[in-house]
Amino acid sequence: MYEFLQTIMPNVVKTAPELWECFLETITMVGVSALISAAFGIVFGVVLVVTQPGNILENRWIFGILDKIINVFRAIPFVILIALLMPLTRLIVGTSIGTKGAIFPLVVGTVPFFSRQIHAALCEIDPGTVEAAKSMGSSPVGIICRVYLREGLPGMIRGAAITIVNLFALSAMAGCVGGGGLGDYAIRYGFQRYQTDATIVTVIILLVLITIVQSIGNLLTRKMQ
Repeated sequence: MYEFLQTIMPNVVKTAPELWECFLETITMVGVSALISAAFGIVFGVVLVVTQPGNILENRWIFGILDKIINVFRAIPFVILIALLMPLTRLIVGTSIGTKGAIFPLVVGTVPFFSRQIHAALCEIDPGTVEAAKSMGSSPVGIICRVYLREGLPGMIRGAAITIVNLFALSAMAGCVGGGGLGDYAIRYGFQRYQTDATIVTVIILLVLITIVQSIGNLLTRKMQ
């Protein structure tokens, strides 16, 4: 088996320890960024829903400002966002390179995306359900917890799976500008040293990871419906 692998992917076999380290860096970047982005994304998504015109805590100012901020950050290409955030990243985490330096821009780039996913999921809830809860005397907090978050859970899980898949793509881009992970491995070995097998293996690993995440998301969504 070892001889076969050496034949079809000699460069990957030689750099296997570094590939494993880059794999762990990607998992760390995606995992930490996903957890932080989930916390902020759910809060911002809920605020967008409840403050939009006609909803339980209607506030045009809050909705308008938050909606525009999310749109602005979603419009900035991630590679440019990394460059823009470099001074702030150094100030907050002490470095703008490596796994540690990649997490902050990943969070900033992902929170607006996930917030919009949560907003879309919660907007799918039947307004009649919200009205029924209001007529029974539920407080805004009660409606948020017992109606929006409970009824919107399948859509939120679906949005979370899409967001994590997007995070893998963003983490690969972060690797291209010194963020570490599988993107860095593919650039250094696959692109700069023309080792095609390194690029192919990196793509296969990312495809497997994305497939696993999406499959788990689909399974959980079906069970929640």
